[in-house]
Amino acid sequence: MSAPSRDIPIARPCVGEEEWQALREPIMSGWLTQGPQVEAFERRFAELHGVRHAVATTSCTTALHLALLAVGTGPGDEVIVPAFTWVATANAVLYCGATPVFVDIDPATFNMDVDQALAALTERTRAVMPVHLFGLCADVARLRAGLPEGVALVEDAACAAGARAGERCAGSLGDAAAFSFHPRKSVTTGEGGMVTTDDEAIAARVRRLRNHGASISEERRHAGPKPYLMADYDVLGFNYRMTDLQGAVGLVQIEKLEGFIAARARWAAWYRERLGDLDWLRLPQEPAHGRHAWQAFVCTVDTARAPVTRNEMMERLHVAGIATRPGTHAVHMLGHYREQYGFPPQAFPAAHACDRNSLALPLHNAMSEDDYVYVVDSIHAL
Repeated sequence: MSAPSRDIPIARPCVGEEEWQALREPIMSGWLTQGPQVEAFERRFAELHGVRHAVATTSCTTALHLALLAVGTGPGDEVIVPAFTWVATANAVLYCGATPVFVDIDPATFNMDVDQALAALTERTRAVMPVHLFGLCADVARLRAGLPEGVALVEDAACAAGARAGERCAGSLGDAAAFSFHPRKSVTTGEGGMVTTDDEAIAARVRRLRNHGASISEERRHAGPKPYLMADYDVLGFNYRMTDLQGAVGLVQIEKLEGFIAARARWAAWYRERLGDLDWLRLPQEPAHGRHAWQAFVCTVDTARAPVTRNEMMERLHVAGIATRPGTHAVHMLGHYREQYGFPPQAFPAAHACDRNSLALPLHNAMSEDDYVYVVDSIHAL
């Protein structure tokens, strides 16, 4: 079989000369670990998302872990999470010694079913963690209105940098939030994450826990009058610090966020126009109020009408040089969770259906117009 004439990846980071030049300062200064570049990135990220505090971490997974710990999650607690999400959402709950309680999703939005989440509340519920999946904000306002006092709301905003619910930014809607800077996200630092919050106590706890539990950060100690003295470590913490190399790249990337989202939104609208005649493909829509961040363009294949199965469709597009993926996975169907909790696949029918029939098409800032035309033509050729 000959190689495909095209190679269109599902995602590609949009980085270049500016990011390369930004690395000079931390490299030449010799300060490579968490330092002034990370601090500047945190300030700018907080400003753009309308929050008082942003705390950088090594990944969104570690950001989720710290956010849950900072709102008091621990052994014996329950955290309500959607069944259709990346596995890290549920894993972070287990890292705290707590129990993830799965609820189904609304297949039209891929986000947590609010009614099911509220029905799942118990005396053990410490937090609810809606996911702004693929860049579309979950209905946090309705969820928040139904939560009793003492139950925290932690946003999994991994895909949602720059997204808005009404006039409010993702990351400012709950008690705390976690973002991702993985290369499949619009803004990347390679790996990396961010916790956002308006709560001073939560921010202080996250800052301390990410640095082994130290009473003062390394950069503050080095800049102080007695840099030779060690910090105190009176709580158990972790090494979840972002490097200044990543912070420098993040500072460049975050200034491009508005442009990245605007371009993705234009091409998402173009996809909807050009694929709208296919009655077997349900397409994602813009929210009525707010802004989709378009981390991914995820459709749903109607298996009763489609010319081929979702997986055969993915195979044919792969042969044509077009990368696709399932939207994400139904966590309750993954090996560890299946064996640990014994859920049958149909325990959460919408999550199960999306696991089997969701389809992410290439949508990123390194694609050309010709790439988009080729993707649409190839899908019509099915």
